[in-house]
Amino acid sequence: MTHHILFNPEAWLAFLTLVFLEVVLGIDNIIFLSIMSNKAPKAKQAEVRNLGLLLAMLGRIALLFGVSLLIKLTRPIFSVTTEWASFAINGQSIIILLGGLFLLYKSVSEIHQKLEEKDSDIPKVKTGAGTVGMLILQILLLDLVFSIDSVLTAIGMVSFKEFGYGGAMAIMISAIVVTVMIMLFFSSPISRFVNEHPTIQMLALSFLILIGVTLLVEAGHLAHLNVLGNPISEIPKGYIYFAIAFSLGVEILNLKWQKKRKLPPAAQS
Repeated sequence: MTHHILFNPEAWLAFLTLVFLEVVLGIDNIIFLSIMSNKAPKAKQAEVRNLGLLLAMLGRIALLFGVSLLIKLTRPIFSVTTEWASFAINGQSIIILLGGLFLLYKSVSEIHQKLEEKDSDIPKVKTGAGTVGMLILQILLLDLVFSIDSVLTAIGMVSFKEFGYGGAMAIMISAIVVTVMIMLFFSSPISRFVNEHPTIQMLALSFLILIGVTLLVEAGHLAHLNVLGNPISEIPKGYIYFAIAFSLGVEILNLKWQKKRKLPPAAQS
């Protein structure tokens, strides 16, 4: 089934959406990487930055395999039946539920922090001179934290049921690899663009809330949750793609409009 992915428009839509989200949500990672690489000798800074991103990519793929294997645990662990509700909990529904809750917590807390902060959101990293190896290790360890929401976002956007396990993994791994390649070549321009247009990052965090809610509903569906005789159905991914594409299109129009307003009258004509 994997070879049919190349000719599936929904697979390409999922892939492009994932790449966009991964790049925008990886801005904090790029900023941290720039700070850490600047602590290395000037001749080694590019090496630290590139090696840190490549190792982070491998760690992200390994984490994706680990989480996706846990999601395959479909055997019921226990079930509950009452007059008004019934459900059968399995390993798959637990992982999806925890992932949805994590994405909701992470996105809401990030939005709250950005609304409340007064200074720059660049993390203050306290490190000594250190060796190149120690800098890369610190980059790798912190990227594992960033990778959790990245992997959960990928799993929330790509349906194993629709594309199959092999097809879904191919889409997610390809998106991760392409994202890291983009960061390798365009880390400075990407960081500068998002810092100049913070609404892009706010939009991506809002998408995470949407994906988190989708995961919670999917967890209920996987657990065969039935409330008052009404089974919980999963949200079609097409709705999510449309909402993201529509919101992104509106934001692009806003950016163009704001840019035009800043131009002098002579330049607009």
